[in-house]
Amino acid sequence: MKRTEQPKQVPCFSMSVVARLLHIHPQTIRHYERLGLLAPFRTAGNVRLFSEGDIRRLRQINELTEMGVNLAGVEIIVRLVQRIEQMQRDASVLRQEVDHHFRS
Repeated sequence: MKRTEQPKQVPCFSMSVVARLLHIHPQTIRHYERLGLLAPFRTAGNVRLFSEGDIRRLRQINELTEMGVNLAGVEIIVRLVQRIEQMQRDASVLRQEVDHHFRS
């Protein structure tokens, strides 16, 4: 992970803070977690802590459900977006390797 990306992944927001910030009931957040739509960090005491990436994901879920997408559809879309993002990262690495190869 790049150093500049790390702060977005540092779990530091509690459930109550995230719920207030996004105007989502904590039970809804727990439901999304049970469905596998997000996986917040758990402390040794089993307390959920959310990163900026988790908050971004929750916003994405909210936007999709507000547009009328059901949770099964949200799950498919979220997984496709994850795959696209991974493929973009992989393509970037490959481009760097090709550039390095041709410069050598």
